Amino acid sequence: MHTLNLNLSANNLVKQLNIIACFIITTTLIACGGSEQSGTQTEIATESPTGDNSNVETNGSTQNVLCDYFYSEYNDSDSVQTTSLADWTCTGTTRDIIANGIPDHDVGTFPNPANPNTIAEQSVNESLTLTPIQTSTATLMGGPRGITGLVLNGVKIDAGTGGSCDDSGDNCDLANNSGNWNIEALSQTTFSFGTDSNNAHVQPDGTYHYHGMPEGFITILGGNATTMTLIGWAADGFPIYARYGYSNSTDANSNLVVMTGSYQHVTSVSANRPSTDIYPLGTFAQDWEYVAGSGDLDECNGRFGVTPEFPDGIYHYYATDTYPFFQRCVKGAL
Repeated sequence: MHTLNLNLSANNLVKQLNIIACFIITTTLIACGGSEQSGTQTEIATESPTGDNSNVETNGSTQNVLCDYFYSEYNDSDSVQTTSLADWTCTGTTRDIIANGIPDHDVGTFPNPANPNTIAEQSVNESLTLTPIQTSTATLMGGPRGITGLVLNGVKIDAGTGGSCDDSGDNCDLANNSGNWNIEALSQTTFSFGTDSNNAHVQPDGTYHYHGMPEGFITILGGNATTMTLIGWAADGFPIYARYGYSNSTDANSNLVVMTGSYQHVTSVSANRPSTDIYPLGTFAQDWEYVAGSGDLDECNGRFGVTPEFPDGIYHYYATDTYPFFQRCVKGAL
């Protein structure tokens, strides 16, 4: 089905709830990405990242990596039935993409009972820097704050959701983030956002987007446990890899291991939180806290280290099977 033209260097019963399906909204992006906070970009002060380049600014050019990634082919999946287009180029100081947001792999059934939206073409036109600079500041992204990144196929990454519950837990809405408790898409089973096997679903305007590991795309690239797989670029220009990284971040001869995020369930549960008997820990974004050293990665699901494309080392992000699944913030200058 796929022919790629790319230059690569080698995924008790719950109370009856007042739930509105995630997808009747007044703005395009807030449905699945309003998440923890709404509004503009927010800088957060956190502990320094794991790895060897903590608390320093690091320049690194990505100029010669995947500058001519191009894909254009009809996707005959039942819920797609149109051409997937992604065209990446590097011009001057920027990495540019023109795409239509249509996935290039098999997808689940859309619309479905928990996601009543149809995949439709989008206008994706983004420019990212070719010389990203790592900083000690984590900037929250996603939803109305702007994309956290794009997978090479032009499909956006947006790990948070626009769903929330009030303190009582009696009023939950999968399309309204006005409640104090923001519902997660992948780390809970109480609510369904209608995601498919690619950990993706569709916004009301037809935008197909990833909340977690883009399994179908990784399969297309041949990603497996024998190599690191570059799957996309973050908003700050740093690369994003899927699942595997070197056990020693500075040694390309070390074993590849599954990367794990450094988030754990909170140890002190707020008295205002809806009951954990009904909504187990992990249901809400506020149920998670960054614990430095508890996993392999920093608060933005990244680290500095060597990769096949960057043998001298670069800051980079990971899609992980553990929370937060994709970066919710970026460590590069914007």
